[in-house]
Amino acid sequence: MTAASLPSQTQHGRRATVAIVGLGYVGLPTALSLHAAGHAVVGVDTSESRLGDIRSGRVDMLPSQHGRLSAALHGEGFRLTADPAAVMATEAVIICVPTPVDERLVPDLRALTAACSSVVAHAVPGQLLVLTSTSYVGTTRDLLVEPLAARGLLPGTDVFVAFAPERIDPGNPAHSPDRTPRVIGGVTPRSTELAASLLAGTAPSVHRVDSPESAEMSKLWENTFRAVNIALANELAESCLEFALEPRHVIEAAATKPYGFMPFYPGAGVGGHCIPCDPHYLLWQLRARKVASPLVDAAMTAIAERPARVAGKAREALAAKGLGTVGSRVLIVGVAYKPGVTDLRESPALEIIGRLTAWGATVEYTDPLVPRLDLHGVVRNSVDAPGALDWDLVVVHTVHPGADLDWLDSGPAVLDVTHRLTTAATGAAV
Repeated sequence: MTAASLPSQTQHGRRATVAIVGLGYVGLPTALSLHAAGHAVVGVDTSESRLGDIRSGRVDMLPSQHGRLSAALHGEGFRLTADPAAVMATEAVIICVPTPVDERLVPDLRALTAACSSVVAHAVPGQLLVLTSTSYVGTTRDLLVEPLAARGLLPGTDVFVAFAPERIDPGNPAHSPDRTPRVIGGVTPRSTELAASLLAGTAPSVHRVDSPESAEMSKLWENTFRAVNIALANELAESCLEFALEPRHVIEAAATKPYGFMPFYPGAGVGGHCIPCDPHYLLWQLRARKVASPLVDAAMTAIAERPARVAGKAREALAAKGLGTVGSRVLIVGVAYKPGVTDLRESPALEIIGRLTAWGATVEYTDPLVPRLDLHGVVRNSVDAPGALDWDLVVVHTVHPGADLDWLDSGPAVLDVTHRLTTAATGAAV
């Protein structure tokens, strides 16, 4: 079977062999969705430790995905390997590697460039290659189309190439991949249709666009939209507090409007793989073209500065009690970047802990999903019974589903940056 006749399992009852390059938070759920749709899957990852974690089930996924993983590992048609040449024996290859930014907020394309180079080197005639990693507009042509052509493989004739941005919302079962539409843009109409055929069984619908660039920009637009609105929510939350108003109550009231409004909620900042990173790919590309984007630039600056602002509010809360930061005991509730996950990437809690520690505070944390935290070589363990200890200040950063925070009612000063608590005496807020 060749990619030119690649079937959709749900439509034709046959299956393709698909390689997933990169088995992280995007690649592994993608591999499991394709396997569940009836395709044979070859999972490729250069990290042997990651492959070991997958084989043992030590991965952060939804419970339903853990069930799929167990079924895949104990069934047929699911193979894991660190050998990049394994893609040569497949009809389709899907590239799912991280696209972070560096400490200067500049796109770090090393993993993506290496993965695409490897896939191009091992591509065979008739294959379908689908890139899913979020990146700048033109990535698919720069890293796949042109190198393939240089090898003598003409995209759209010898091989087929498309971009289909990942849409993974970790920890949210309502937004699992099989409930989220896919956007697909191929370099030729046939490439688009082949990618749509492959991914149709993993999503409720497929939306076709006219080029990889349109699909790439759609993903940047999605997450830039979210970033701007999160920055706005943080700013308006502080405006509410100036009038002694509870921000969440105001947001809930505004959200009753059935048109023209979408609720976004304030917090300590933005973490994870998307919002702190993706808009910088757009800004980076626009700056290279000497094109200004002042609204997005301001929003991303505000997001980057948010954890420092929260740390400053914590210091103010201690001062309101007549305490200096030096020697004060501070507890951070929840260090994962969002509820329901163990992911610490770009978590604002890490910067907050670092700043308060640098100012002389003794900082501990409690998080049932993150039992151990190594921050710049200093190892901390989650406090199991925080209510049994005395704290000068508790900073509520992430509230996991089912968390019991009733112990906050009985004593410590609380800085609730989530604005979710209604009974605790929150002395300061931000």
